[in-house]
Amino acid sequence: MATEQDLTPTRSTRSVRSAPLVFGAGAVIGVLGGMIGLGGAEFRLPLLIGLFGFAALSAVILNKAMSLVVVLVALPARLASVPASEVASHWPVAVNLLAGSLLGAWAGATWAVRMRSSTLHKVLAGLMVLMAGALLVSHLSTQDTLPLPLWAQVPCGVAAGFGIGVVAAIMGVAGGELLIPTIVLLFAVDIKTAGSLSLLVSLPTMLVAFARYSRDGSFAVLRANRRFTVVMIAGSIAGAVLGGLLLGVFPDLVLIPVLAAVLLASAVKLARHGRPAASPAP
Repeated sequence: MATEQDLTPTRSTRSVRSAPLVFGAGAVIGVLGGMIGLGGAEFRLPLLIGLFGFAALSAVILNKAMSLVVVLVALPARLASVPASEVASHWPVAVNLLAGSLLGAWAGATWAVRMRSSTLHKVLAGLMVLMAGALLVSHLSTQDTLPLPLWAQVPCGVAAGFGIGVVAAIMGVAGGELLIPTIVLLFAVDIKTAGSLSLLVSLPTMLVAFARYSRDGSFAVLRANRRFTVVMIAGSIAGAVLGGLLLGVFPDLVLIPVLAAVLLASAVKLARHGRPAASPAP
């Protein structure tokens, strides 16, 4: 269960939370996400912990809140580029994944709340390595559909949804990095439509994780950091718009490996950040 210490920033980092810095950090994250067609939450998480000094659980909850707003903003824009009728025609795919992701989100949030801070740091570091791999696979590899019969496709979709729900809840992300390639591979949906479907799956999945986090008083970090959250969300949205305009300026063969390397470096730093301090010599 979250403690007051878990929800309180370290005193040494409170001074770096000036509005321009928070907005700028959100804008940079938004640009990165916009250039690759994602929300950028996986890049936001290490900044919340490393730069702004939030405890791991607090950072996850803040990240989840910001991801939810980004998804709500992105969904109408995405539906404007992909006809709603096209997305609606694939409703069985969304239902299949949601059957697993809703349960996974509840389970993931439950585990995150119960973990020790040092353990959560290590888990987050490992999941960031997973995200780096997913980023490389989804953007640089040719994704062929798996020729699965319907009787195998449905349980695979539920299992994949459950795993994605767990990861999304623990990291506080929307999960698009994992949902999009899953939808393409398992259900033979084109990548543009898969992006819209991923948002439709992400939204209720995040709401379930929120509902679970709220049971343990973990939302205190949102009340205590309202201004910080609003400013970073504003920066993220502004950055995402700019990142969308820069889409295609940097080739994926250059941009994606660099961003994956950033995630891996952040994972190493996060793992070290979670190590308990050495006891002083007697």
